[in-house]
Amino acid sequence: MEAAGNGRREAALGALAALPDEVLCAVVDLLTPADIGRLACASSVLYILCNEEPLWMSKCLSIGGPLEYKGSWKKTTLCRLGLYSENKDVWQKPRHFDGFNSLYLYRRWYRCFTTLSSFNFDDGHVERKDDLLLDQFRSHYDGKGPVLLTKLAETWPARTKWTVQQLTKDFGEVPFRISQRSPQKITMKLKDYVSYMELQHDEDPLYIFDDKFGESAPALLEDYSVPHLFQEDFFDILEYDQRPAYRWLIIGPERSGASWHVDPGLTSAWNTLLCGRKRWALYPPGRVPGGVTVHVNDEDGDVDIETPTSLQWWLDIYPHLAEHEKPLECTQLPGETIFVPSGWWHCVLNLETTVAVTQNFVNQSNFHHVCLDMAPGHRHKGVCRAGLLAVPGKSFKDSEKHPSVTMSGWNHPDMSRKEKRLKGSEQLRTSNSINASAFEFSGVQETLENQDFSYDIDFLSQFLEKEMDHYSSAWSPTNSIGQREAREWLRRLWVLKPELRDLIWKGACLAINVDKWYSCLEEICACHSLPSPTEDEKLPVGTGSNPVFIVSGNVIKMYAEGGLAYSVHGLGTELEFYDLLQKSGSPLINHIPEIIASGFLEYKDDIYGTIPWDGRGIPDVLAKHYPLEVPYLNSCFPLGLWSKQRFGMNSSPDVSDRPIWPYMVTKKCKGDIFARIRDMLSKPDVLHLASSLGVQMRNIHLLPLPPLGPAPKSGDNDVKEMAGACDDATILPEWHQLVSTLNRRKQNVKRRLANWGSSVPQVLIEKAEEYLPPNMGFLIKFVKDDGDLAYPCPSWIHSDIMDDNILIEGITKLSSSGDNKRVYEADLEKMNVIHIIDFSDLSIGDPLCDIIPLHLDIFRGDTDLLWEFLRSYQLPFLRGESITDIYKSVKNSKFTRASYRAMCYCILHEDNVLGAIFSLWKELRAATSWEEVENLVWGELNRYQDSLEPAVGSA
Repeated sequence: MEAAGNGRREAALGALAALPDEVLCAVVDLLTPADIGRLACASSVLYILCNEEPLWMSKCLSIGGPLEYKGSWKKTTLCRLGLYSENKDVWQKPRHFDGFNSLYLYRRWYRCFTTLSSFNFDDGHVERKDDLLLDQFRSHYDGKGPVLLTKLAETWPARTKWTVQQLTKDFGEVPFRISQRSPQKITMKLKDYVSYMELQHDEDPLYIFDDKFGESAPALLEDYSVPHLFQEDFFDILEYDQRPAYRWLIIGPERSGASWHVDPGLTSAWNTLLCGRKRWALYPPGRVPGGVTVHVNDEDGDVDIETPTSLQWWLDIYPHLAEHEKPLECTQLPGETIFVPSGWWHCVLNLETTVAVTQNFVNQSNFHHVCLDMAPGHRHKGVCRAGLLAVPGKSFKDSEKHPSVTMSGWNHPDMSRKEKRLKGSEQLRTSNSINASAFEFSGVQETLENQDFSYDIDFLSQFLEKEMDHYSSAWSPTNSIGQREAREWLRRLWVLKPELRDLIWKGACLAINVDKWYSCLEEICACHSLPSPTEDEKLPVGTGSNPVFIVSGNVIKMYAEGGLAYSVHGLGTELEFYDLLQKSGSPLINHIPEIIASGFLEYKDDIYGTIPWDGRGIPDVLAKHYPLEVPYLNSCFPLGLWSKQRFGMNSSPDVSDRPIWPYMVTKKCKGDIFARIRDMLSKPDVLHLASSLGVQMRNIHLLPLPPLGPAPKSGDNDVKEMAGACDDATILPEWHQLVSTLNRRKQNVKRRLANWGSSVPQVLIEKAEEYLPPNMGFLIKFVKDDGDLAYPCPSWIHSDIMDDNILIEGITKLSSSGDNKRVYEADLEKMNVIHIIDFSDLSIGDPLCDIIPLHLDIFRGDTDLLWEFLRSYQLPFLRGESITDIYKSVKNSKFTRASYRAMCYCILHEDNVLGAIFSLWKELRAATSWEEVENLVWGELNRYQDSLEPAVGSA
């Protein structure tokens, strides 16, 4: 073909002719639309490549936002970019050139215009049933295999109402989410999408795949109900905004569909078709389809699937499969519901325009698999999706039919060092098990010898990385639910479903190592003569990053977050803080928990032991496992505040190689956690809370700092790097750690903000570096008009003032209202009694850093609440001997502007506080400068700062 009629290619491309067409197209896709336009003028072949519709479709979808199709993707893209005028009389006709042929481009063209009439057959691989009793479903299909059910939706209004014509009439102006083709979210009004379906000839057409359709068109939820076989869903106990996406409206034209995947979180799913026909292909768990590659990141367990489009797979790969390699297949007809069990691979192709609804769920059958998928690590995630392909070893054998298949995927030459690529092998039989032998795998080699792959939870859990601690290790970003939400979910299940506690306990052991932490809990209780935990007290409480249990009115917290250095210094700092409160007589002592005991847990000779520790000195057990040379050994609290600033801020990766965990026991404070009751409180109630918080935060920020320890020795690079020492000699030593950390974050601020995804507008990301000061030390040192430097002092800061760290008294539950909501009555006098908990993140710095989580999380951006807080707080945000003079003498400096400093701290925060800002103030999504954001969010701070009396300012 090249020799017969492709003579134009070499002359038009020159040296680029050595590259295949698919590579050239991929390179062109990296260019901006303007550069593509310029490149198209270079030669005839480049003109052809630069005018391909899939190219312009990619460019258009990368923009994100609302979409209206203009008949071609190039025209649509140029219109969205403002580069095409609708007033032009004639759209320029494309040029045509002879003498150029491309098999790659022809195949793409063929996929755009092929018909699917040959897919009308149905060999009946998937069983069809009219309906099933629940017991029949559970014993024959749930967790075992797919089934088509023909009569589950007979009574739904959606059976007659969910046609494209009727939906367009009823919801034509409603925007729906489109299947993801880019990181950007794409929406189209239904009427515009229907117009697109009629006009398009895309090789992979867009389809509506909207998990928020119940919010944008709530009337649709009244047209169907969850079939009786699938009503058990353990995620139902979570609030709607807490649970992962679980239901989708699906509308798509012929040739569209879902490529090969396993449903998120190893959930199961049902899918009911209302109009049109769908072709389904399915493989059992662990059987990677041919043409598919599973990427498993061995740092965080992230799993990504590289797969052809649904149509491409059916056209290019399916015809070459031997009969024993083909998937289970079926054609789904209108009114039919297909059930897809946990872990099953499936691929869907729309044979004509279809409308469907689908939901994922967690029940008793797949609960353990869902919990296993949550656990940190990569081995088990790879095995769950790719079977024994994911087990490192020399080879495995299918001795009955096939020779040994080398596990070459683990050593692919272009593989990232931190990633495993698990490719589907067309040499494997389509069955529910894969024969395997001769594995080399540390810890499970013997159990795998001559053992088939099994989607049994006991088999799969062998591949958990036992050395990883599930409280301190990062969870995969692809997990269906976050760590905090998972802990809350398991705790609620434990309370609300006591009849299933054996099931829930095993799931909690898989997801959060609860058996390990419960053993620690029993040892602590025995050591300090506390009552043994009851059955109701066996699971941790709260959503924090450390395991916390409540036993008979005592709160037992084990420090696991951040590694041993971080957690030991966290406890040491907390104990020093409590001691300071006692010595200083601070009234704050009445608003924090009372310490009962503290110490270390040590795992030795297969048992847990306890070593009491009050923060003074360094006990032998700690020195043995963690030989730290600290320049504070002669101080009362050698692992307290300053040692934490120097050595504890950089967390070690895990604690598994040092089997020791700090712990602390406190009395449980009275009252309710604000996070649980905030929506039941009136505005006056929360104003009282804000006022009380102002008093208590004032008490924290007024506490004296302990004496500063010795500075690192000159030339001690290891200590200097660990401490984050600051090179600016004009900065007070107390500020060195904070300034160094902020300067380090500023160096890669664009990349850091981009990592938060679409939560930060791109225009602001580009302007972040310009907005920030050249050196972060400018935020905490001021040059007065006379040229002198002023040095304000830092304060103790809590660093984590969130709605789950505040308890308030004076809230009484009265009754349940008619709509089953709880009703509360607030005693405003008693509401002045609040308790602040969780001081493990204590540090030193600018008190403004405490205002950020308080305003964004507790007050949710309400300026009335912020002002009420400030009215009681009555401290300047930086303290020093002449702080009032500073504010006056450098009044025009933006560095003294409280709003500016707060905004800088937000931009450089270790958490995505900017996401909270743009969520609370949606109008700021259109902001073009950081000054706009600063004024709206933090402008109130300047008014407060200016209102302080000079006498107060010298406090």
